[in-house]
Amino acid sequence: MKGGKRKGKAVVVGGSIAGISCAHALIGAGWDVVVLEKTSAPPTGSPTGAGLGLDPLARKLVQSWLPQPDLLHRSTLPLTIDQNKATDAEKKISWTLTRDEDFNFRAAYWADLYSLLYNALPQNIVFWGHSFLSFSVSDDKSYVSVETKVLNTGDTISIVGDLLVAADGCLSSIRRSFLPDFKLRYSGYCAWRGVLDFSNNESSEAIIGIKAAYPDLGRCLYFDMGSGTHSVLYELLNKRMNWIWYINQPEPELKGTSVTMKVSNDMVRNLHEEAEKVWAPELARLIRETKDPFLNVIYDADPLQQIVWDNVVLIGDAAHPTTPHGLRSTNMSVLDAAVLGKCLEKWGLENLSSALEEYQSIRLPVASEQVLHSRRLGRIKQGLRLPDRHTFDPKNATPDECEELQQKKMPYFSYVPSLLSM
Repeated sequence: MKGGKRKGKAVVVGGSIAGISCAHALIGAGWDVVVLEKTSAPPTGSPTGAGLGLDPLARKLVQSWLPQPDLLHRSTLPLTIDQNKATDAEKKISWTLTRDEDFNFRAAYWADLYSLLYNALPQNIVFWGHSFLSFSVSDDKSYVSVETKVLNTGDTISIVGDLLVAADGCLSSIRRSFLPDFKLRYSGYCAWRGVLDFSNNESSEAIIGIKAAYPDLGRCLYFDMGSGTHSVLYELLNKRMNWIWYINQPEPELKGTSVTMKVSNDMVRNLHEEAEKVWAPELARLIRETKDPFLNVIYDADPLQQIVWDNVVLIGDAAHPTTPHGLRSTNMSVLDAAVLGKCLEKWGLENLSSALEEYQSIRLPVASEQVLHSRRLGRIKQGLRLPDRHTFDPKNATPDECEELQQKKMPYFSYVPSLLSM
């Protein structure tokens, strides 16, 4: 307690990057934190984790949570160039649509970033193997009680706190309790993703070829436009190539609570055959040589009208499910956590409702615009219809149309909330 005041206690549901970031920010604000995570142990690798891009503000915030800020720099590679190019598979030619050489992101591997954040937390903050069941807010709004199942014993326990933070992802069960009719919006396409580890095979024909076709790998975020499709390619630390390929298709039927689909050998074989038809031989070969590619079904949601209810607050993908095209998901999650922490620190436990109102007023307008812009960018790159423009065709695109593809066109691209700049 500081000055005789009781410390607040937050229960965070969800132990992914959003939840772990929230734990850092709230501990920094002087709160006690418990994170409930249904998986049984910290990830040692990530079978479905891949690359992500960190913007300058997210990097600054993450560094503030680490015991050695340079750890983040040493765990990432620069993305100083944002380049959109086009490929004509029939003619086997490629050309540049737009290139921004002042792009100041860094490329991280999901598991690497997670490990940095998790290992910097105090021990015993995260309760592994705890599956969220339900919650209730007291009549006087003074506390929230969370029911969770301990998976290795089957016991149900209650954890009481002043605040419940929903960091339980785009399929958030906590959000559903307030918005039972809420539905995710299928984008119209899915994403094949993969990471090729070439640390033991740097001189292979696939790696030599891909570096010749994409000469700025190691510092460039490449977007490659085909006809009604696009791919993403960039290098990660420790000799790994991260690629994504978006394919228009009817919405698949998902099983369980994940937006990642299990794939069959036939699906992978078809992926390889289609890549040969659509992309340059170098990219098609990289895709073919990647072990265990996986398939994400791409969703977002129309912006919510609120992300706070009494003692409950949404952060990360629970607050604003988004498509990946603006590189916003992780960056928004980190920023949500930091703003929430600063609001709680500013207002104190005795003014919790004011703190949550300010958090909502800061984050909701920004996240809403970024979600909608990311949606628009995805539809443009996938050659899907928009009401205010004709379908994008990389073969005939004007310079103005190509400029719209740049990451820096994202609303609030360099935005820093005044609360964080104080």
